Amino acid sequence: MTGPIFYDLHIHSCLSPCGDDAMTPNNIVNMAYLKGLKVIALTDHNSCGNCRAVAQVAAQRGIGFLPGMELTTSEEIHVICLFPQVELAEEFGRFVYERLQPVENRPAIFGNQIYCSPMDEAVGTEPRLLVGATNIPITQVQRLCHLYGGYAYPAHIDKDANSVLAILGLFPDDCSFDCFEVADASRFLSRPDAPVIQKDRMMIRSSDAHYLWEISEAQHRFEEGDNTLCQLVLQALETVRSQ
Repeated sequence: MTGPIFYDLHIHSCLSPCGDDAMTPNNIVNMAYLKGLKVIALTDHNSCGNCRAVAQVAAQRGIGFLPGMELTTSEEIHVICLFPQVELAEEFGRFVYERLQPVENRPAIFGNQIYCSPMDEAVGTEPRLLVGATNIPITQVQRLCHLYGGYAYPAHIDKDANSVLAILGLFPDDCSFDCFEVADASRFLSRPDAPVIQKDRMMIRSSDAHYLWEISEAQHRFEEGDNTLCQLVLQALETVRSQ
């Protein structure tokens, strides 16, 4: 690696009903650029529908990009799923959509779910509510991601809602997770079980941004390693550098 790799691997667009309508492809990428980030990921709830548009804008800006989603398991645990290519992410997105609860979105209550073009034009809306649970258990997420060339890890495990620790009370050893995300590193490290959870696992700190100002500053450096997430990040950087 040449120089520090500042990242944010948990960002929502206006496709997530809880995401601000201003979270469009150009706004997301340009805010990341202004903040000095080198690699970002788009992780809307249970959908990769805006990944293609953000990927095009990120490539123009010279920012490494990973398409992904924040999957909600059948236990209502949030898991980050990342992929090396938009096409693979979209295939996984179609698989997940078929396993999402068939609940209609009510924009006045939950928020808009907007599909965007690379020019930030609204090209459609998603009628099904994306923040519901799927019928995919957490024990199957990593295996399913691998089938589509992807990689998964639990999101914001230190939060009190939709986190693996809040719902299960422990970090599952049978799910093949060698990485996890925290929202507040100091809060997580104050837990008595933090050393056990962190042993042999990479800790990621990302914003879970739903608004532009929440996107991470250039403060979290990606450390080089030999796990799959490191390979995906380096591949994203190499791809944009070669364009």
